[in-house]
Amino acid sequence: MTHTADAPTAPVAATPVASAPVASGRDQLVAMARRTLAHAVAGTHPIEPGIVRVPTASYHDPEQWQAEMTRIFRRVPLVLGFSCELRERHAYKALDVMGVPILLSRGDDGVLRSFVNTCSHRGAIVAPEGSGVARRFTCPYHAWSYDSQGALVGIFQREVFGEVDASCMGLTPLPVAERAGLVFGGVTPGAELDIDAWLCGYDEVLAEHHLERCTLVGRQSVAGPNWKLAYDGYLDFYHLPVLHRDSFGPEYSNRAIYDAWGPHQRLTQPDARMMVLDGVPEPDWPTEAMLGGVWTIFPHVSIANFDVGGRLYMVSQLFPGETPGTSVTVQNFLATFEPTDAHRAEIETRMGFLLDVVRDEDYHTGLGIQRAVRTGAKAEFVFGRNEAGGHRFHAWVNRLLAADDSDFGAVMAAAEELHHP
Repeated sequence: MTHTADAPTAPVAATPVASAPVASGRDQLVAMARRTLAHAVAGTHPIEPGIVRVPTASYHDPEQWQAEMTRIFRRVPLVLGFSCELRERHAYKALDVMGVPILLSRGDDGVLRSFVNTCSHRGAIVAPEGSGVARRFTCPYHAWSYDSQGALVGIFQREVFGEVDASCMGLTPLPVAERAGLVFGGVTPGAELDIDAWLCGYDEVLAEHHLERCTLVGRQSVAGPNWKLAYDGYLDFYHLPVLHRDSFGPEYSNRAIYDAWGPHQRLTQPDARMMVLDGVPEPDWPTEAMLGGVWTIFPHVSIANFDVGGRLYMVSQLFPGETPGTSVTVQNFLATFEPTDAHRAEIETRMGFLLDVVRDEDYHTGLGIQRAVRTGAKAEFVFGRNEAGGHRFHAWVNRLLAADDSDFGAVMAAAEELHHP
């Protein structure tokens, strides 16, 4: 990604590598850490050439919101879960995503599949929301049953029902793929999911987190404003010492360095935390020391990690609500270790703290902004030269809104032009 430094002495940004082979995850981490450390030592950080203006109507206009639902959320791969919660054969997870009932199921063959969670007979929800292990899913309406690979294997009182071809009446499949311990899926039957084109090599570095080895230790939800208004905050360190002054903000720098893989971004801070690497030979840099910051997956995921006597990940899934001005965020907590009772007490404390911060500081402010934008008092918001994440996020929203289905593949192919660190 090309950066513009805020002083002539600032370290040089990473060189664009369009169409070059994707570096290994470790190599990318080292390159990012090297640059961030150089900025920390120099007391500098990259900034953009200019500011960007975003119409405030984009946060509440019903027509744009509907277009975002159709051209973004119903077209791109979304993070639906984690490989670690569907690890064993016959493991399943039933969930609702933007009004679409989805059933994720790992078959007897070890392959993870996704289906519309609706019976082929009369459309009832086959599996209630939740997760577990099941070889069969039986519809509660008329007891038609399906195996873990989605095939119709039982018709109640078949002898009196009539002739149907059961081989054509399995659960309706949805596109799904696993990368870096994350389950990516679509919500539109028949749609294609080119996960490699979508991730632009980002999975190489995401894999360094080893989320597939984690244990899901908690989950909680929080209501928020318009999805873009909420997501803006995940891409912004500028507000940390101000909005979060009474919680954790004073401990963190408000400067951010951004890296991008297509529409996905990672934020790091050029502050004292990077100085632990200063003077240490690069081959000896511990991976754990290079995994900080915020990792985002467009259009709705943020990943951060914390120390609770072991590494704890919070993976936030942000989904639009039923109206333009609403959203819901699911905070998932994954531990890289097997928690003891003492760990679990610390995890619960940290979960409560993070819920309070997001609900009472971030989203409380966002909901106030949501009310304000509807007045029309301000026609535009301004994203400064230090807020590159917002620049790129809104550019990708607009890019995908402008692309019809025939253009979508070309848009993602063009993402090869976007730069890795």
